[in-house]
Amino acid sequence: MKVFVAVSTAIVSSTAAEPIETRWEAFKAEYGKEYNSLDEEHKRFEIFKTNVDDIDAENAKNLTYQFGVNQFTDLTADEFSKTYMGYKKPENTWGDLAHLGEHSYSGEALADSVDWTQKGAVTAVKNQGQCGSCWAFSTTGGLEGRWKVASGQLVSLSEQQLVDCDKRDSGCGGGLMETAFSYEQGVAVCTESSYRYTARAGSCRASSCSTGIPRGGVTGYKKVGRSASAMMSAVQEGPVSVAVDAGKFQSYRSGILTGSCGTSLDHGVLIVGYASNYWKVKNSWGSFWRVGLHQIDNQWEHVRHSERRLVPDGELAGRCLGFVQTLFD
Repeated sequence: MKVFVAVSTAIVSSTAAEPIETRWEAFKAEYGKEYNSLDEEHKRFEIFKTNVDDIDAENAKNLTYQFGVNQFTDLTADEFSKTYMGYKKPENTWGDLAHLGEHSYSGEALADSVDWTQKGAVTAVKNQGQCGSCWAFSTTGGLEGRWKVASGQLVSLSEQQLVDCDKRDSGCGGGLMETAFSYEQGVAVCTESSYRYTARAGSCRASSCSTGIPRGGVTGYKKVGRSASAMMSAVQEGPVSVAVDAGKFQSYRSGILTGSCGTSLDHGVLIVGYASNYWKVKNSWGSFWRVGLHQIDNQWEHVRHSERRLVPDGELAGRCLGFVQTLFD
């Protein structure tokens, strides 16, 4: 651990010493950035410079995590949120949807750790692109994992079906896992390979896809009780869809993210495991992005967390959570 910290600090110091113009050119080359005009490029450079200043200032604190330049560094926080965070919290968390009650902790033995990525119940990390469809990825992740547990088959399911066909949600404009699960209860769920993701809304083509989960296979969902024990109990049974406050995620690079969790649920992800007071969660921003967090306070919709450990590419351990558990026949 001490060696990792020392090496990370040296890398950050070296990068921070480079001229901002050099870092800008490297950023554009690495992420293939091209702009429509000199005015637009100047605007993006100024945003980039502000974000880099913030990144360097945060890294200088020698915290348990590191921020860094990534594909989002030429976006303002507001632009990033509007593009990549598509969870829409309802006024009534469960609305008028029929769900199957609450998953509560009943005193059963809880494993010290669970990792469904090691049990073959989690598909590869996906990328929602410039579309606020995180809710659809959280939904399919929950369905994929629970279907694996129920049937023994891991099938990658179509987010595009939800973006195109679930009319209670708003496609790239955002949505809810709860309403998406309700939609999936009444239809055959398409495979990803037969209904490919395009990162934009289109006409519903579910009638011509291959079936991943047959109609009637999804029987409903439960909310998870307001305790860490209830959540651990639910995750022991399979992956769980959650909503998080992702306000600090834009510049994350490595290590264990800490600090205030914020006040708004705005992003859908998937809890795929836990160990020693952290949740391990799969994200949908591509395989380069990862975060680890540790729960230190138990509340229903807003859970404060601090550090625990680094987790694999494309995954994080969750914060500020609202929980949904899917069920199958």
